[in-house]
Amino acid sequence: MKAWIFPGQGSQYVNMAASFDRPAERDLIRRSGELLNVDMEAILSGKDNLLDQTQWTQPALLLLSTLYSGRVSETLKVFPDLVLGHSLGEYSALVLAGALSFEETLIAVHKRGSFMQEAVPQGEGLMAAVLGMERSALVDILEEIRKASSPSAGFIGAANFNSPGQIVIAGTRSLVEDSFETLRKAGARKIVPLSVSVPSHTPLMDGAAKKMEEVLDRMTWKAPRCPVISNQTATASSDPSELKIRLVEQIRKPVLWEDCVREAIRLGATSFLEVGPGSVLTGLGKKIAKEAEWLSSDRPGSL
Repeated sequence: MKAWIFPGQGSQYVNMAASFDRPAERDLIRRSGELLNVDMEAILSGKDNLLDQTQWTQPALLLLSTLYSGRVSETLKVFPDLVLGHSLGEYSALVLAGALSFEETLIAVHKRGSFMQEAVPQGEGLMAAVLGMERSALVDILEEIRKASSPSAGFIGAANFNSPGQIVIAGTRSLVEDSFETLRKAGARKIVPLSVSVPSHTPLMDGAAKKMEEVLDRMTWKAPRCPVISNQTATASSDPSELKIRLVEQIRKPVLWEDCVREAIRLGATSFLEVGPGSVLTGLGKKIAKEAEWLSSDRPGSL
């Protein structure tokens, strides 16, 4: 069984669309810019650092994953048995599966990025990767920090369970920064603050989730061609109404990526192909399940 996986924020890089030079591909890039009333070529080229601004990062990554999907489908002449995506990548998975149209989703993820940025004032949130800690131990420590903090202090919690020994925490900047010493003493090998001010996948995104629910309700949903494993539950579904609810919850709840990969394997997946820029998920996957085959569409010769 083959699974295709789609990357989220952090996988973007300047000029990541340079190899997509066919007329139909250039047309899709042009149409994407028209839909968003923006110069998409300028964003992809890194002008004014727009590619790293959440409201533009998200549609740019959806566009790239869609371009890669076209190339991969043409090369392999197969359709996956399962699809899953990391955070924003779940939208790319739903587009590939036919549950959502590219055009509607492009506009939706642009709004998603804006809603998320607006939910917490610039500079007041923080995400950080914690390396080398057991999942249960980290969760317990974060719970203790929350209990010891006043409600006005904000929030701290796990945002992404990426792989064994790699968990991303997020929340109010002061709480996250103050947690570093405690986590180091508890065994964290390394803590890396991320250049992301939006504390995604935490209750601080409640406002963004409510706005996104309205957007998703107005979109046209269809049954996907294959099951989609959702970040929020780490279970597969082909029910459009269920998939929509999970997308809403995904913004304010942790990404259970390690669990998603293990569920795909439990369902029979033996081969995973990362469809999109970079190979972040390929690297994580090898830490989760070495026995599976891991391929990246962004690596020359991988296919």
